[in-house]
Amino acid sequence: MKKNITIYLITGITASALALYLAFRNVPVSDLLGYLVSINYVWIFPAVLLVLTSFVLRVFRWQIILESSAKVSFWQAFHPLMIGFMINCILPGRVGEVARPAVLQKKENIPFSTGLATVAAERVFDVGMLLILFAILLVTVNIDPNLDIVFGKYHLNRETLVTAGGGTFKLLLLLIVGIIMVSFGKTRKAINRVIMSIPYLFFFSGSEFKKKIQKKFCEPLVSFVENFTSGFALVKYPSKICICIGLSVFIWGIAAFSYYIMAQGCPGIELAFTEITAHMIIICFFIALPSVPGFWGIWEAGGVFALVLFGVSSKDAAGYTLANHAIQMFPVIIVGLVSAMVTSVNILQVSYEKREKRS
Repeated sequence: MKKNITIYLITGITASALALYLAFRNVPVSDLLGYLVSINYVWIFPAVLLVLTSFVLRVFRWQIILESSAKVSFWQAFHPLMIGFMINCILPGRVGEVARPAVLQKKENIPFSTGLATVAAERVFDVGMLLILFAILLVTVNIDPNLDIVFGKYHLNRETLVTAGGGTFKLLLLLIVGIIMVSFGKTRKAINRVIMSIPYLFFFSGSEFKKKIQKKFCEPLVSFVENFTSGFALVKYPSKICICIGLSVFIWGIAAFSYYIMAQGCPGIELAFTEITAHMIIICFFIALPSVPGFWGIWEAGGVFALVLFGVSSKDAAGYTLANHAIQMFPVIIVGLVSAMVTSVNILQVSYEKREKRS
């Protein structure tokens, strides 16, 4: 297994390096390095503080979602959340989304399917908030239809952005429909009846085989559905839903403000807070495309596309986007590693095991 984990990690690092090359192949290295040297890095400290504050708010929100099915303390939620986001930064496939409930199961004995459901519920708030901001962006920002940035097999332009937005909207609808189906008793019972009737599809087999299918497959799957349902218990508490919506507004507002603060120390990035927020939203929708660990490359390409819309030169846009990407990612990686050490979690093993189960 160690060999497979090593190959998995090397593949991620190689893909990240290739993605960065694709993003910056048209930017002279000397110009990029010159820009990075010219940045006033004093602004890093408040920017990092804002990044970490947004994650603290994420912990509070996840606590509220979790407490409907299982009460956990701040630190019991903090460590799995930071480990999950850190894994997304260093490994491909966004395995951090499944590693987080895996850590929760390992340390707090909360069923994996319940934890996974709470992560899905959390994503509903994030995706919903982003879609609202994206709709405002399309109405208020004039995106040049001729602007096109090539990134590997992708053409980052208005059409791609709208397509990514449409795909995200479909994902949100799918999540909401799925939550509704498993959260209400009648539909859940219907799903469970369908699952338990699977052995009867093998009408040509003996009763022993049918019992084996029922015991080894159907009963565990019904148990998974029931545990998964408990992770969506939040739907029974409108007041908690409202609190989570409010926290989501603050999370994304603070995240945008961290981008804005970092921009204060970057030459050539003289944009208003609303324009920087639009820049963040565009990056978020472009990184929804299949990408590498930490979204290296596609983040930079999307960031340059967004800043060029507001008249920023390609050189300044590339330098700021790369520096800000590092500021958004490295604190998460560092804190996640500390959380892994505090909780004695082998992050690569957890990630690999859950990736194998998911596939």
